[in-house]
Amino acid sequence: MIKNEKAKATIKTPSPMTSEHIQTVEKNTVVQTKGFNLWYGDHHALKDINLDIKENEVTAIIGPSGCGKSTYIKALNRMVELVPIVKTNGEINYRGRNILDPSYEVEELRTKVGMVFQKPNPFPKSIYDNIAYGPRIHGIKNKKILDEIVEKSLRGAAIWDEVKDRLNQNAYGLSGGQQQRICIARCLAIEPDVILMDEPTSALDPISTLKVEELVQELKDNYSIIIVTHNMQQAARISDKTAFFLNGEVVEFDQTDKIFSTPRDKRTEDYISGRFG
Repeated sequence: MIKNEKAKATIKTPSPMTSEHIQTVEKNTVVQTKGFNLWYGDHHALKDINLDIKENEVTAIIGPSGCGKSTYIKALNRMVELVPIVKTNGEINYRGRNILDPSYEVEELRTKVGMVFQKPNPFPKSIYDNIAYGPRIHGIKNKKILDEIVEKSLRGAAIWDEVKDRLNQNAYGLSGGQQQRICIARCLAIEPDVILMDEPTSALDPISTLKVEELVQELKDNYSIIIVTHNMQQAARISDKTAFFLNGEVVEFDQTDKIFSTPRDKRTEDYISGRFG
């Protein structure tokens, strides 16, 4: 794996804080959403979202189409701001700092909070250049260092052995499942802290899906992962906690085994039993 050391969460102590931007958060909370609302124009898409995402866990976001799942995770690295009519209020705190604060540079945020999309989207470049792209953008030019980053990232995404002899070939020549792992490796290359995954296996065959699921389980040792999925069996297999979204609200958020065995809310029970959605 690439990362050897995680950034530390700010721990509550009697001593004064050293930065006006840093807030005290519960130990091991990496992303804390507090009273967050989002509108697309007049449409209230996310309503009073309150979620604490712990480090080194897989958190699944489930719910029917249009419930706000993808909008929520795109808010976590502010990609949602690419939509001109978006308005927000509330807080999304990453490691104790509100990412919605105008002083928070979006480039800095997206280095720490990476994204893997629904459909594999490698660049029309070689496998090597796909992985080296982010480090180069961040100023790394040394070929030896780039070689090390590329190998570590591809190993971290469990695809090194499959592509090590064709690094100079176009990534478009890979299968869909391989392309998705290349995209994961590209994300790892910039050493994120959190990885957002928006239905990363929905376009993949069952064997490729299994490989990505196994990879997610390995990655959580070094990263915090938030995954949107329509596949409830997948959520049950790979996540530690699950949040059920409905009509822009978090209906229930708990340990995954509790959500699927003894949900507290009847709407959750109805959804996971297939009565709607």
